[in-house]
Amino acid sequence: MSKSPHTVEFRAKVSQEYLDGSSYPFLSEKYNIGKTTLQQWVAKYRLYGISAFFKVSGNSSYSSDFKKMCAEAVLSGQGSVDDIVARYNISSRAVLRGWIMRYNANRELKDYNPKREVYMAEARRKTTIEERREIVEYCINHERNYKDTASLYDVSYNQVYSWVKKYDANGNDALIDKRGHHKTDDEVDELERLRRENLRLKSQLKEKDMLTELLKKVKEFERM
Repeated sequence: MSKSPHTVEFRAKVSQEYLDGSSYPFLSEKYNIGKTTLQQWVAKYRLYGISAFFKVSGNSSYSSDFKKMCAEAVLSGQGSVDDIVARYNISSRAVLRGWIMRYNANRELKDYNPKREVYMAEARRKTTIEERREIVEYCINHERNYKDTASLYDVSYNQVYSWVKKYDANGNDALIDKRGHHKTDDEVDELERLRRENLRLKSQLKEKDMLTELLKKVKEFERM
């Protein structure tokens, strides 16, 4: 797993500030760090202190049995998502939520191989806006390692790359899935509005021609 841009000391310092009484919104604005990231830091810091932020070299490896155990721990009430993430040092809450969703849907929880190829993989599953934001945040915080992020969150390399680029360009709002959304006339430029008006006029003329033709046939029928 790639190195975090925040030092061990910094993460411990911020976590202690929360325990000393500062709120998540205050710390998030003060240090420009996402609330979800702060919650993960604090949960791990509560359990392990500063040692929680010392990473073992190499990629995290999650077996199918480990995923099942963690999902069942949350579902059986042994702890919240944040509690289990901290207890077992899982990379993020979105990862654990994904395991729980697949467990509840009776879908196979496969072993995670951090070296598997994901460059040509197709999209594996649908994602929520919250998941996409967490995935982007994780990727950026881990030196934009798109491949490891894709493997870890069970999405495709292209998805991660696209989401990060959209986020870089337009922020969180760019991660909203707008497929199927039809923009109103007020949301498009002048050229598009003229094109739409032209299509509407053509449609109206076509309807008028059809009506004229129909009236002719009615009159012909009446003469018979």
